Amino acid sequence: MTTPRFRLDQPRDTRRVRAPRYDPEAFGVAAERIARFLGTAKFLVYMTVFVAVWISWNIVMPSSWRFDPYPFIFLTLMLSLQASYAAPLILLAQNRQDDRDRVQGEQDRAQAERTMADTEYLSREIAGLRLGLGEVATRDFIRSELQQLIREMRAEDRQADNATG
Repeated sequence: MTTPRFRLDQPRDTRRVRAPRYDPEAFGVAAERIARFLGTAKFLVYMTVFVAVWISWNIVMPSSWRFDPYPFIFLTLMLSLQASYAAPLILLAQNRQDDRDRVQGEQDRAQAERTMADTEYLSREIAGLRLGLGEVATRDFIRSELQQLIREMRAEDRQADNATG
């Protein structure tokens, strides 16, 4: 005897309808590409040609071939549908750009802080070296001291020569 798959004395597990899975990054990249295209002159030309052909077809062709007579309700519906998808895609692309700008700004601020800290450190090091150099004998100082010693030795030699001579 096999056990039934579902027992009638226990409640069933609630099965939730799962939303389709998608890659948010890939969707965002696609949205940015579409938004970039919607903002071009090429899109405006294509859309203008499409609407002109649509209207011309539905005015010029015989009435049996017309699919959207004069108030062009179907054309209006198509344009509204296009706009209803375009607006959220453009907003998504703008949000992604804002996120990138925010991250870039944070990185720029961090880099500026590191540069400032490095500059302050180097300034302190240079000031320390200047103070240290004040206590170190420089070449000019040693040269002047040696010249002074030579003058003193020559003066002593002259005095010794004068005293003996």
